[in-house]
Amino acid sequence: MYLSSKIPEFNSPYKIEEYKKRCTGKYLALIAEIDNQSVGFKIGYDRLNDGSFYSWMGGVLPKFRRMGVAYSLANFQEKWAAKNGFSSIVLKTRQKHDGMIAFSLNRGFIITKETQIVLDEGTRIWMEKSLNRQGH
Repeated sequence: MYLSSKIPEFNSPYKIEEYKKRCTGKYLALIAEIDNQSVGFKIGYDRLNDGSFYSWMGGVLPKFRRMGVAYSLANFQEKWAAKNGFSSIVLKTRQKHDGMIAFSLNRGFIITKETQIVLDEGTRIWMEKSLNRQGH
């Protein structure tokens, strides 16, 4: 939770109650460290009960970007999800987060749906990656 408050793209980070609410069933929470300093995180859970694993939140502190941190976290999450019987990873991001969209597309995700949000932060982009493919 502390790390999410330090990610500049997150306008209003979730409170601990939201994490507790979402992480009650099957979930995975990861923290990346460099030299004993927490520099990134990734949290996901079984949201949709359809065989997919929902990659809910994640981020890397700006100073530690482009060092493979997000890539390592995503790799671990995908391998864990496959080992735990999930058939795909699903995520939702905002259209304004170009970096996240590009990162996900480069990892083999496809855009499955766009949800228009007028009053909030703009369009939400839903993406999915099958874990049954070679090379996950």
